[in-house]
Amino acid sequence: MYGSLTPTYDLLHGEELLTQIHPDRATYWRDHAWMAAIAMAAGMAILFFMGNPHVWTGAIGGLAAIGVRAFYVASDELKARWDLTNQRLMGPQGRAVRLSEIKEFRTLGSALQIITLSGDKHLLKYLADKTATRAVIQRAQAGGRP
Repeated sequence: MYGSLTPTYDLLHGEELLTQIHPDRATYWRDHAWMAAIAMAAGMAILFFMGNPHVWTGAIGGLAAIGVRAFYVASDELKARWDLTNQRLMGPQGRAVRLSEIKEFRTLGSALQIITLSGDKHLLKYLADKTATRAVIQRAQAGGRP
């Protein structure tokens, strides 16, 4: 199913599941706390530069916006899962990348972005240790085990 938060592909002939990559709950909430702090500061700065005498309301607005988002999407974001096999990295919503097609890795906060040879980008979000996750995928690419 395309909208599934977990991989729905059948394993190919000779393909073996090596590990599953799950988002980390503590990392999710930490990232949202940072986003809320930034949104609060930005809201206050905007109101200050607009000359609004009630600058403090920017903090409430920023906190409310990120807080609502955090609670609204937490159930979905924390259910997303990626499966790493000896041939592919399979993710939520029908995403699948052959390990041989992975060109580059980038890190963005607690996320790991995977870029393919064709330019497709996939984001593994809210990882407790993005460096270790990257190493596991690279070992699988080289034919090793995690």
